[in-house]
Amino acid sequence: MKKFSKQILILAWIILVSPLGSYAQNMSEKAIEKARTHHEVPDNPYRPPSANQLRSPAHTERSSGYFTKQVNVDANGQNIVGDAANEPSIAVDPKNPNHIVIGWRQFDNVTSNFRQAGYGYSSDGGQHWTFPGVIDPGVFRSDPVLDVDTSGVFYYNSLTANANLYTCKVYKSTNGGATWDQGTDAHGGDKQWMVIDRSGHQGTGNIYAYWTQYYSSCQPGFLTRSTNAGASYDDCQWVDNDPFWGTLTVGPEGELYVCGAWSSDGILVAKSTNAQVVGSAIVWDINNYANMDGNLVSQSPINPVGIMGQANVDVDRSNGPGRGNVYVLAAVKRISNTDPGDVMFARSTDGFLTFDPPVRINSDVSTTNYQWLATMSVAPNGRIDVAWLDTRDAPAGSFLSALYYSYSVDQGVTWSANEKLSDLFDPSVGYPQQSKMGDYFDMMSDNTGAHLAWSNTLNGEEDVYYTHIIPNIVGINGDPGLQKMALSCSPNPFSDHTTVSYTVNEENVVKVVLCNIYGSEIRTLVDRKEAAGNYRVNFSDRDLPAGFYLCRISAGSHVETTRLVKLNSN
Repeated sequence: MKKFSKQILILAWIILVSPLGSYAQNMSEKAIEKARTHHEVPDNPYRPPSANQLRSPAHTERSSGYFTKQVNVDANGQNIVGDAANEPSIAVDPKNPNHIVIGWRQFDNVTSNFRQAGYGYSSDGGQHWTFPGVIDPGVFRSDPVLDVDTSGVFYYNSLTANANLYTCKVYKSTNGGATWDQGTDAHGGDKQWMVIDRSGHQGTGNIYAYWTQYYSSCQPGFLTRSTNAGASYDDCQWVDNDPFWGTLTVGPEGELYVCGAWSSDGILVAKSTNAQVVGSAIVWDINNYANMDGNLVSQSPINPVGIMGQANVDVDRSNGPGRGNVYVLAAVKRISNTDPGDVMFARSTDGFLTFDPPVRINSDVSTTNYQWLATMSVAPNGRIDVAWLDTRDAPAGSFLSALYYSYSVDQGVTWSANEKLSDLFDPSVGYPQQSKMGDYFDMMSDNTGAHLAWSNTLNGEEDVYYTHIIPNIVGINGDPGLQKMALSCSPNPFSDHTTVSYTVNEENVVKVVLCNIYGSEIRTLVDRKEAAGNYRVNFSDRDLPAGFYLCRISAGSHVETTRLVKLNSN
């Protein structure tokens, strides 16, 4: 017995002085930080909406490049006064992008911190929204995460808590988010995230979810998988090096990527190529650190009891030169300077062996502004979309924030000019007895533009919004023969007529259409097979109402869009 005890002591000493001992120390520090900054428990009782609940006009914005609509509205499209909604997640049907579902944390009465699983859906591309209520009325639910499979079935992952035991259910909707099933137990823990494989490979339809290990309901594991369309979920498995506050994505070959914070080294990204195999014990082939020159932070003054944003990972799934590139984005507190919040981007272009040095996306020169709640999505054609909240336009010392956007069409080498997409608002207005705007926004991109779910207080209270962002130049695609397809309109703005000029690089079926700001086609200008060459088509319609429009050309899988302004006819 004494000999055995001595061996144990020697082994313990080896662990403490070895790198593994350092890792264990880091794990302990992380556990303390997580425990200190998260407390997803029902600390207030449910409080129903106030009697004779008032209504006010829902906030809406429209321009040539985007439109914004409030989602948590009543049957008449009016804002519901006295409730709150934040921390939204979005899913867009890949078969029919008019079908969009957004989920959020719903507070029926701002005098209580009791939250439920709110949701809204649109069947016309986000022009109108229906908010039926919540999933599991009267049940405490938080941290909503949505996704959709290749057949258009929507999934809603929602956390509940009881005496610090965190569990999740995943609900399914087969009718565009109008109704949901009773949900399936999916293990879970705090800050879970979920993704569905739509790669077309072996794991297509697989559902993956992971969460913060410290609060896992199935320790030591903190990742689960469903390989039967959500009918059941596997026993929990481990993610190497325990990342947290992050997201997941599936690459073009069905490989799984998980990212999250770990230490001051940056954002950890782990990759598994066998996760798609039914019944497999998931093996993490490799994990790498993306140096972001900063760290994810919690309890920042701008979001006092939340985090400044989660880590984002996505992959280029196009057939172009960027296929397989891995991208990481996060709003971080900088290390090399004193900036409290910058949107930083890093990429791996060498098969996930290394990450390039980080790039700052926000272009303001100050080191005192906050850029926060950043989100990223990669379109099927490889365009990278990024949106975030930004205080650069606020008075000094103020936390007034506006929505900003930027995109890249060359695999993150260069970025478009930062574009402001909202008025300033006070993020602290309408706190539902919890001083935060939530912990994340969410975005999905298609070849036309970006679909963003976010929160703001432009109505004087916290509400959830949908914004469709249409970049002025959309056309990157994996087909090198079509990459230089050009599109322009002159004059622009126009009053009576304009000439649409475009280039076709190889014979293809070409369609040129005029769309409203929601992306819906209202005129077809060209729809025929054309040989390679330069073309012009005249458009004239004196009766077309003045306003913002889009001209869109498609040739095969390649799409480009330009913005048009119609003036009143003389």
